[in-house]
Amino acid sequence: MTASHTPILAYDSSDEYRPEPAPEPQAPAWRDGRVRIGIHTSIAQGFASSLESARKLGCNALQIFSASPRMWPRVGARIPEMDAADFRAKRAELGLGPLVIHANYLINLATADPVMRVRSIQAFHDEIVRAVALGADYLVVHPGSSRAKTPEQAIRDVAQAIRQAARGVRLCAKFGDLRDCRLRVLLENTSGMGATIGSRFEELKAIIEAARELPLGVCLDTAHAFHAGYDIRSEAGLAQSIAALDRTVGLSRVAVLHVNDSKTPFASRVDRHEHIGRGKIGLEAFRRILNHPSLSASSSAGCPGRAFILETPIDAPGDDRRNVRRLWELVGIAVKQAPRAQNGFSMFSRNRRGARASQRNEKSAKPSRNPERASKG
Repeated sequence: MTASHTPILAYDSSDEYRPEPAPEPQAPAWRDGRVRIGIHTSIAQGFASSLESARKLGCNALQIFSASPRMWPRVGARIPEMDAADFRAKRAELGLGPLVIHANYLINLATADPVMRVRSIQAFHDEIVRAVALGADYLVVHPGSSRAKTPEQAIRDVAQAIRQAARGVRLCAKFGDLRDCRLRVLLENTSGMGATIGSRFEELKAIIEAARELPLGVCLDTAHAFHAGYDIRSEAGLAQSIAALDRTVGLSRVAVLHVNDSKTPFASRVDRHEHIGRGKIGLEAFRRILNHPSLSASSSAGCPGRAFILETPIDAPGDDRRNVRRLWELVGIAVKQAPRAQNGFSMFSRNRRGARASQRNEKSAKPSRNPERASKG
């Protein structure tokens, strides 16, 4: 009986292990070319509750604050990693996106007051850190205002303030490589009240060009544009406004639209939002906006659709539900809303809601002082 021997193979350099190339990064699930409609939801009951509110209202995108919008949070205010991880997991489970975070209203990146400037930069830095922790796609901020500076000086200061606020936070995979960024800062156009910066598209362009190394873009607010003199009511006016936007900042930089009707007339420079179709812009104008080939979901090859985010008021129970449904109807899609969303969702406690309901009942018993509002119901 002869023993069998396993032959020893000669070394062949072609057999040497070679690691497979790194997989291409996967685009977020929400970048599927579908229309994305969302609304600003409350975090008063916790971050996760904002996701549930958006889902029950029939949204597939949402906007939130990461802290109180009208108070200065303590310096370095952070979200516990466990809470942030739970939020990210829940959002992935529900398939909601993009996630837009709106920065604190008190932040003024254009101010000439040195104390206010330091405070604003620190607060915006904290906004960026919290947005990254929550896995947000976009962080929206108002450029600010300053009566003590020329617009050119204010624009330079806004760009520098954003640059300072972003220090120490990795927004992109590689510094200056704007193709692969996990968070983009969006400058919101303003109504032009007082000495605010950003009511003209040229000013937004100038801020972006002054900070080219940062992932900056634009959030277009329909009401603000209307207040600032862009007549988006008519088909011709909308075409002219979109052309002006593309000529200045470029449509590729417009990632989010705040979809709001206006209580105040054209070019009023007074910022007052109204329910979709009940204001001075009108329902047919919003039909054109949501279905415009330059603004719709599949606007260009390889680009995700823009998110249409509502910031409409809550004057009566169910207002959020009705505004969300109206946007879906304008794009020709029937939306499924949870029955419990019949009366919308409130950031107030039960006792507070009861008190507000009593106040509304008392008001409804009195003769209306606004015949126009009374006729609309």
